Amino acid sequence: MEYAAEALIQEMKNGKRHRAEVANSLPEWEREFMSYKALKKQVKLIHYQLQSGNNTSGIGNGDRSNGGTDDLGIGFSQLLDSELEKVNKFYADKEEDYIIRLKEIQIKVTNLVSNEEKLIVQKDILDFHAEMVLLLHYSVVNYTGLVKIVKKHKKRAGESIGWGYAPRVFQQPFFSTELLYKLMKECEAMLSFLSVRDEP
Repeated sequence: MEYAAEALIQEMKNGKRHRAEVANSLPEWEREFMSYKALKKQVKLIHYQLQSGNNTSGIGNGDRSNGGTDDLGIGFSQLLDSELEKVNKFYADKEEDYIIRLKEIQIKVTNLVSNEEKLIVQKDILDFHAEMVLLLHYSVVNYTGLVKIVKKHKKRAGESIGWGYAPRVFQQPFFSTELLYKLMKECEAMLSFLSVRDEP
């Protein structure tokens, strides 16, 4: 139990650190993260309704006659779906952009005519690789936030809210990082090639 608590605290610290790194390097990405605070606020409202006794039939039992908490439960699921859609779209758009950028850099590498050009391309590759690392951090932060909010919702709202988000987390596009790792390996291969390449 103590180990699990320490692991959770460390996970939260890492998530905050990764998010800060991304926000400092690419401030325009900040609004693209999952809105954990908004989701947490929704969970608190549901918990307050339950504690106040305003939901006599329970969340998720299909009875909407009580209004209150059931409506909040629906609002939470809709907000979570909306946030996931936002994160997945941003991640997928970045992957498509990176595929194009990699091809452009590969063309530059094959058409180098001077050492000066080689140095410029090497810097472009390093910058590109660094941005992809930040996208990995973006993926980790949103994954951590998703798992945390689902656990928090289950704890505060009860077992009856069993949408199955937790099992689906590994199926979210933003957590499918195989392509991103492949692109990063391509960059590393180009850097290795340029480091041993004879000057034109």
